[in-house]
Amino acid sequence: MTNPLDLRQAFGHFGTGVAIIGFYNRENRPVGLTINSFASVSLEPALLSWCLANESQLYDDVEAVSRFSVNILAADQIDLSNRMAGSGSHVFEAGEIEATNDSAPAIKGALAHFDCHVHNKVEAGDHLMLIGGIDGVRHCTEQRAPLIYFRGAYTALAENA
Repeated sequence: MTNPLDLRQAFGHFGTGVAIIGFYNRENRPVGLTINSFASVSLEPALLSWCLANESQLYDDVEAVSRFSVNILAADQIDLSNRMAGSGSHVFEAGEIEATNDSAPAIKGALAHFDCHVHNKVEAGDHLMLIGGIDGVRHCTEQRAPLIYFRGAYTALAENA
């Protein structure tokens, strides 16, 4: 049997981007949660996936959603990432999200934004995997560094890598 601590450390050697899932909770307030389990699934049809721990404080809210956004964060959005990763309030503050025609909150300054409907939910061990059907996408055109997570901490990409 694999030791969970060894497994966590081994997974930590895979550097990932950081994203915030945005949605409206059961009180219709715009909330977000930080993830690094984002992955593209398919171009035709356009699908993506992300995972949520079963013990997450937002599990019941996520379980009830039919729409969500995935917002890929830039390196200068580390404070927002930390706030949405911890326990406590996950409600967006004034000015953090854009007015949008999409049906899920879009984070101002995100490198990319995917507006999604829930295509499927899959129970997978101690997580819930959500597969989103992508209804809309936006991305920034300026050159900004992404927020990267590696070995349990935020890190930067090497220059000229």
